[in-house]
Amino acid sequence: MKLNIFNQYVDIVCDIYSISKEELFKKEKTRNISEARYLLYYLCIKRPMKLINIQEFMAKNGYVISHSPVLHGIKSIEKKIKKDKDYKDTIKQIKECVTV
Repeated sequence: MKLNIFNQYVDIVCDIYSISKEELFKKEKTRNISEARYLLYYLCIKRPMKLINIQEFMAKNGYVISHSPVLHGIKSIEKKIKKDKDYKDTIKQIKECVTV
């Protein structure tokens, strides 16, 4: 079930950032792609999904990551939410779109 939710988030995040799944799981550090990954981590952790599950699902898609970059990404999105009300509203809409 968690993998299904993760995959729905992947589709939505890729659509929002106009990137492909391949780009999302590529070891590229452009701002747009990194921010998309950060949003994915944030959405998953707030679901709630365990950190180990996020790492596992990322690895299944070819993106091996340790826990500290995931935590950094989550904190980055939390800061952005505090500064930007529109971003917070976008996240709320995303959460409403995901079905179990």
